[in-house]
Amino acid sequence: MKIRFPSFNAKSIVGLDVGSSSVKAIELALKGKGKGFELTHLGIAQVPPEAIVQGAFLNSSAITEAITEAIENAKIKTKNVAAAVCGHSVIVKKVSLPQMTRDELEEQIRWEAEQYIPFDVNEVNLDFQILETSEGEGQMDVLLVAAKKDLIDDYVQVIGEAGLTPVAVDVAAFAVENAFEANYDIAPDDVIALVNIGAQVVNINVMAGGVPCFTRDITTAGNQYTEEIQKALSISFEEAERIKLGGQGTDSQDVVPQEVEQAMQSVTETVIGEISRSLDFYAATTADSRIRKVYLSGGSAKVAGFEAAFHERTGLAVETLNPLSRMLPNSRLDQDYLDSIAPALGVGVGLALRQADLR
Repeated sequence: MKIRFPSFNAKSIVGLDVGSSSVKAIELALKGKGKGFELTHLGIAQVPPEAIVQGAFLNSSAITEAITEAIENAKIKTKNVAAAVCGHSVIVKKVSLPQMTRDELEEQIRWEAEQYIPFDVNEVNLDFQILETSEGEGQMDVLLVAAKKDLIDDYVQVIGEAGLTPVAVDVAAFAVENAFEANYDIAPDDVIALVNIGAQVVNINVMAGGVPCFTRDITTAGNQYTEEIQKALSISFEEAERIKLGGQGTDSQDVVPQEVEQAMQSVTETVIGEISRSLDFYAATTADSRIRKVYLSGGSAKVAGFEAAFHERTGLAVETLNPLSRMLPNSRLDQDYLDSIAPALGVGVGLALRQADLR
């Protein structure tokens, strides 16, 4: 799902994942037909706490600075970027409509969308994809996406102020799907769930046979770990963030205090509970499509014990997604570092892969 911008014609774009905790800038190089992609540039910069809250840009200048820093850290020269949106201002629905051509749907989509989205249709950007899944005669399944214009405008503004050109805006859950499809094989009848755990939002995308059939964003996410550690130890948000991801704070000991372990376990149970309820809702509304496996991504997927706890709670097979597993190595980038941060790069890699779609 992409909102495209006019006059785009370039061989490469930068995947720009503007998150509430960090900005990740990723550029890939196509190595030739059938030869895959190479990760050529990667830059990461931290976003100050409270700069983005529940999807709202509260400190645009700080976000712009983080974007600029990520681009400079990566030594990226390309100006064209693709970004991703998510949260309550983005609606994704699979709907059944009367059979019609794409041109006919283009003309009717705004009227059709009014029945399915909770926003004024004049306040959103719309996109759609006709799916090849409908079994009803004279009907067709359509994936409908609506994103509030003021949300898109926020991204366009900070990207432009960083001296870059936005060429596409995607949905975060679908960017992760794009990264998954470039690195993993899926059987025609396979049902898998992609769960991307960011700082403030968890993106859930259930795919059946390679087609998205259930998409949901929930706001019980990774920052809750940081906030609970911060309260337990009376330390700064930044120090608590380091401890969350397995590092040590300036005054902490080698052994993680019991208070931290208890806080982490409590938040893990809460986050997994929210994700599990969404997956249970999907299962309850879909008769014959049992989820075979869950792939976890996002910075908070690296929290110690999360994957094991997820499997124990849900009974589902679980694996941490590596969006770089089929990327050709680049000798200039440290492989150990890439392995450590790979789960957090799903959105950025998926956006960078859009260059093949946008030519």
